[in-house]
Amino acid sequence: MTVVRGGTVLTPHRLLEDHALVIHGERVAAVLPAAEAPPPAAGDVDAAGGWVAPGFVDVHVHGGGGHDTMDATHDALAGMSAHLARHGVTAFLATTVSASREAIADALAAIAEASDLPGARLLGAHLEGPYLNPDHRGAQDTAALRLPAPAEYEAWFARGPVRMMTLAPELDGALELIRAGRARGVRFSAGHSGAAYEELVAAADAGLAHATHTFNGMPPLHHREPGLVGGVLTDERIIAEVIADGVHVHPAVVRLLVQAKGPDRVVLVSDAIRATGMPDGTYALGGQEVAVRDGVCRTAAGSLAGSTLTLDRAVANLVEQAGVPLPDAVCMATATPAAVLGGLELGALTTGARADVVVLDSRLRVRTTVVAGEIVYAGERTST
Repeated sequence: MTVVRGGTVLTPHRLLEDHALVIHGERVAAVLPAAEAPPPAAGDVDAAGGWVAPGFVDVHVHGGGGHDTMDATHDALAGMSAHLARHGVTAFLATTVSASREAIADALAAIAEASDLPGARLLGAHLEGPYLNPDHRGAQDTAALRLPAPAEYEAWFARGPVRMMTLAPELDGALELIRAGRARGVRFSAGHSGAAYEELVAAADAGLAHATHTFNGMPPLHHREPGLVGGVLTDERIIAEVIADGVHVHPAVVRLLVQAKGPDRVVLVSDAIRATGMPDGTYALGGQEVAVRDGVCRTAAGSLAGSTLTLDRAVANLVEQAGVPLPDAVCMATATPAAVLGGLELGALTTGARADVVVLDSRLRVRTTVVAGEIVYAGERTST
């Protein structure tokens, strides 16, 4: 038994001051008033003065700590897993970029075979591309973009770990792809797209239910032609990702998105690349060179190329820059992405849920990360 004691628990839907979290094995056994908690024991986690929240879930992350999904190796995925855990992430989707059929297949094979990762749990793959609109490619390699090909994507789906796919819904064959993938349980997201409002609605009718890094890789909102952004803001079927790093989207616009959709329809993502947690310099992303200066990633043409954001920083940015209440910010990094993945007993601190937990200090920095009841990252003040 492990007890996390001394902090304020964010379930995240309730804020419980002076409570303790009791863990038995891989599960949450109870959330109790501190006075009713078992006596202190070796191995307990000290959360005094901080916050106890569900572990963060990142559904859109390419890499970190010098590693990338497209490296297609167990070592790369293990390095990502350890890096993410240091920032409070307990579950993630390894995200690809547009590439050749073989390169994507190799990445999927590595994801399918990955086991015994040291930190955050790998829940599958998010395919970002290659069926994207070249006019809104951002940092995606133009040479790798193409129209949906059933023989290609069916082979990827047959490998098993594809949980999500980003595509441009206006492309020929996109609606057929959405229907085929939904039959296999794949979630579809609109991104790197110039879709008209009506095209997004048609895609949602076919089963699309997500938007990739909202506002980025899509035309801006226009009051007479609402387009993709207008559809994302107004269609209740769509859950919207946002990169809350203060660079990709102005904090006032992040706040607007949260006000329009609510915290249960917005997901914080990092869109992080291998440069995350590394010094400024030149890094590879999808076969292209990316320059990182002051933590901002850009291609040679000046396009933003992913980020060096971490989800603990994203939560803090929502609170500090966009004025979002902490429980709502935590919800967007926990319960909402868990719902995107179908629940999976993630994203909440309730009796019987998986014991995936992050302890944050008063400045919202990660102190301890717990995955399935095991401490996988221990910062300061982890035990008594």
